[in-house]
Amino acid sequence: MIGKRRRLRRIMRNGRTVIVPMDHGITKPEKGLEDVDRIPKQIDGYVNAVILYKGVVKHSSHLQNSDMALIVHLSASTSLSSDPDDKRIITSVRKAVELGADAVSIHVNVGSRTDASQIVEAEIVSEICDSYGMPLLAMMYPRGNVSVNTETVKHAVRVGYELGAGIVKTPFVENFSEIAESVPVPVIIAGGSKTDELELLKNVERALLYSAVGVAVGRIVHEGMNAETVWKRVCKGKIVKMES
Repeated sequence: MIGKRRRLRRIMRNGRTVIVPMDHGITKPEKGLEDVDRIPKQIDGYVNAVILYKGVVKHSSHLQNSDMALIVHLSASTSLSSDPDDKRIITSVRKAVELGADAVSIHVNVGSRTDASQIVEAEIVSEICDSYGMPLLAMMYPRGNVSVNTETVKHAVRVGYELGAGIVKTPFVENFSEIAESVPVPVIIAGGSKTDELELLKNVERALLYSAVGVAVGRIVHEGMNAETVWKRVCKGKIVKMES
């Protein structure tokens, strides 16, 4: 489908991508993200795409003039819920199209108490995406009473692929190449819990060696630098915008 391929090309550059997820506001507002529109302005030109909820997109004064790809997130739950792992679809693919999205994303917690209903909703979204020529990014996480290891992450990624996702996002674990090579679609790693910058960059470097195609640190993804070099340049403020 030409529409889907054209939209994916805005998100993926030379087979790799830098996506900044900012879909935290509904789950639990993060300190520093009160002025959500400020972040897209700061990262524009450094990243390939940003993930946002529809409300932020509607009120943004920046995105209408941005060349950065837009991914509208469709799933939500709150940290105040009795079951935060119970993700529900709250936005339509049609609304994402109206907002000018280049893709939509969903979140499925495989192994959670309600993973069956989440998978059903994800399958419906996937078919609607096909009708619109809209790429689907599936955030696939082992959750609930399931441990996070190579086998459970590989299973979650496989579910995302089987549902029809064009890109799958999942946690980084050892032997990641086994996971990334188990499906014929791009697999990107999730940021995970907070850590220091150098440790994060080392994890990114390892993930790329293990066949991941994208993370949220631009220079290490697109220019092949090692973690130490990127860390030194970032600390010295020598971040260079990505070429189109």
